[in-house]
Amino acid sequence: MDMKQIKELMAAMEKAGLKKIRIKEEKGFEVELERHGEHAPTPHVRHHEPTHHFTPAPAATPHRPASEEEAPKEGSFVSSPMVGTFYASPSPDDPIYVKVGDEVDEETVVCIIEAMKVMNEVKAGKKGKIAEICVDSADPVEFGTHLFRIV
Repeated sequence: MDMKQIKELMAAMEKAGLKKIRIKEEKGFEVELERHGEHAPTPHVRHHEPTHHFTPAPAATPHRPASEEEAPKEGSFVSSPMVGTFYASPSPDDPIYVKVGDEVDEETVVCIIEAMKVMNEVKAGKKGKIAEICVDSADPVEFGTHLFRIV
């Protein structure tokens, strides 16, 4: 029995409304096919939907005063270079890389993004002062998510 015959059997099963079929040939070859409902997932094609979506933090967080929300934002943003999880420090016991008011330059590491169990350092990429931290540690981020505002 070849793959074409197996596919024909699958089509015949669906047309007849059969849930399970077993065929055994004299030479010892045996095949068993079973359907698990009308909309069974295709075994070789899987679509993974993200389980977390980035949503901006509410306006009244400790590092984002409400008065600043009403004024236009000045400065530039350090954005996430990838999809992953934002961490403000190398480990939970270590101090955070930067806080509001810290001076940074292009090479200053400001956070890490974990992607597929790999910790990726993110550098400021610009010289200035951290004016705002836009996400909380352990938040999921997407490519382009604003992480910090630098003035």
